Amino acid sequence: MVSASDTPPASPSAPLPDPDRRARRNVVVLVIAQATLGAQMPVNFVLGGLAGQMLTPIPCLATLPISLIVLGSMLAAPNVSAVMGRYGRRAGFFMGAAGGATGASLCVAALFLNSFWLFLAGAFCTGIYMSAHGFYRFAAADGASDTFRPKAISWVMAGGLISAVIGPQMVKLTSDMLAPVPFAGAYAFVILLNLVACSVFWFLDSPKPAKPQPGDAKGRSVGQLLRTPRILVAMICGMVSYALMNLVMTSTPLAVVGCGFAQADAADIVMVHVLAMFLPSFFTGNIINRFGVEKVIATGLVILAGAGMVALAGVDLLNFYGALFLLGIGWNFGYIGATSMLAGAHSVAERSRVQGMNDFAVFGLVTVASVSSGGLMNCWGGDPQTGWAAVNWAMIPFLSLAGAALIWFALRKPEAA
Repeated sequence: MVSASDTPPASPSAPLPDPDRRARRNVVVLVIAQATLGAQMPVNFVLGGLAGQMLTPIPCLATLPISLIVLGSMLAAPNVSAVMGRYGRRAGFFMGAAGGATGASLCVAALFLNSFWLFLAGAFCTGIYMSAHGFYRFAAADGASDTFRPKAISWVMAGGLISAVIGPQMVKLTSDMLAPVPFAGAYAFVILLNLVACSVFWFLDSPKPAKPQPGDAKGRSVGQLLRTPRILVAMICGMVSYALMNLVMTSTPLAVVGCGFAQADAADIVMVHVLAMFLPSFFTGNIINRFGVEKVIATGLVILAGAGMVALAGVDLLNFYGALFLLGIGWNFGYIGATSMLAGAHSVAERSRVQGMNDFAVFGLVTVASVSSGGLMNCWGGDPQTGWAAVNWAMIPFLSLAGAALIWFALRKPEAA
């Protein structure tokens, strides 16, 4: 008979493997990509309208290059998503970097040739990069647990802090590097950035998706997805948050210079704006986990409204800085909140369908906003102050739409939502 004292002590249980190990590794890679490759977006948005105004004979079309970036992104989104669904995230991200390098090359040629239409072609190709860039946040959510998912998305977005500093500073340092052609040096820098920095994607641990097998679940159709309240509301709030940010930011360099300030002031204001877009990302995920995604999105919409109020209060430098700072924070809460809401509302089989559909819709409205921005800024009222006011008044109907969608969602029964 064996006594209790002869029984060997139970070995301590082995630590459970970290379910988010792969997701954490990928977040590091995506943060680096956001910080480096993301620097080209401030360059494009600071210089797109100014270069367009220099090249076009029609002032109302000054911001059309930025609109073409967004249009290119909208049209590329379903295709980039399909490439990722078939060949993996890495292939789509390399495709985006190739589009960014091609677009910047065409822009350099257009500036030397003084061709507005060639510049528009370069802007359109740049949209391929912008589309792929938009999938960084979804790639961060791949395989992440429900608790880690909002944090992963937020941390990747936080990588934009570095790009927010690099981009505007590169505008200052490189714009006249290929003098006497303005802005060409900055676009040449973007070519180099895409060719070098995209190497980081070799370290992304994103395996090629398995080929679908007979009998595999295909998920809901596009119509069924759009009839899902959580997906519909997330898309509306993401569309509005991004579109309003683009509407105001697109006109900011034109408004700042038009009100008598220097191009360097415009670059600094955009830098503060982009910092505000990504700085809250260090804690947005924790806020979502604590208070709920719907409250975070609602807070973002309120802050966007506050940005419009500050802009309408005057055209001093402090008004521009304050409005663009609030615009960035409002976008962060609204867009990251909408992304988190969407990422938890579909299955793996539906992922590429939902994400492609969402970004097509988001950048579709952003295209409308960027086109409208130039028209309102340059062709409404006859002076920069009146145009800038018109841009900010235009925020009201979109904020009303998103606010109404959130209220409708909150009033639905939990099981229906």
